[in-house]
Formats: sequence, C-alpha cells, structure tokens
Amino acid sequence: MVKDVSAATPENRPTAFGPGRHAKFPRDLRLLRHSDFERVYKAGRRHFASRMTVFYLPRAAGHGPRIGFTVGKTLGGAVDRNRMKRRLREAVRLHWPEFQAPVDIVINPKKSVLKADFADLSDEISRAFEVVQKFVETRRLSTPGKP
Repeated sequence: MVKDVSAATPENRPTAFGPGRHAKFPRDLRLLRHSDFERVYKAGRRHFASRMTVFYLPRAAGHGPRIGFTVGKTLGGAVDRNRMKRRLREAVRLHWPEFQAPVDIVINPKKSVLKADFADLSDEISRAFEVVQKFVETRRLSTPGKP
C-alpha cells in the first residue's frame, strides 16, 4: 500500500511546532552561543528532576523563552547523545511554554533519559516549565517596574 504524502492541507501541514515529519525547532527559539549557556549556568537558577537538571535565567530583553540542551560525552557515544537530544527536543516541542516571558533555559539530561518512558520524560519537562513560569511570574510581581 502506498501512502499519498503530497496531499498536505492547511490543517495537517507541519509547522514549527505542529505535527508532522518535518516539524522543526526554530533557531530563534534555541540557545546557540556558548556565552549564553555560560551566563545561564553561572547566574541562573536550577531545578533538579530525576532525569535532568534545568537551568534558567530571565533575560532583560527579548521575546519568549529560548531553550538549549547540553549532553556531555560522559553520557555515552554520539548515537546515544543524539538520541537524548532528539527525545528532549520532541518533549519540549510538545510542551512548549505557554508564557512569553524572556527567559533562557538550559536542559542538562542524565543518562536515564535514554531508557525513560517518553510520557514520563514529557511530564518532567512540563513540570520544569511550570517551575520556570512560576519563578518568572513571582519575579515580575515582586519588581513591578521591570520585565
């Protein structure tokens, strides 16, 4: 049986965060520069979960969250590390933060991400985003004149 893949309608066409084989994680929503990662590590806060550590730091300017992943060589070979990043990217894409506060987030997984059930991984990402959102909102309420 041959599938007709050319019949993309506006309802099922893949978007930046939509369903589909070519759904992307756009560059403007990712942390890319080493200096940005270092700034989040040194000045940011941490949220510890069983399968990952999430570092986050509000930005002074910008629009919406930017997310980066760090998967060190101690976590396995290139195949395992890339698989971890793919699983994390998909979980992030499915649970993209509803808030639009300018915050940088770095997700540092543990080796258990490889064997974890995807539903559990998604739940941890969702909980981490809730923690970040709560922090950003309380910070915004405590300093009313600042973003």
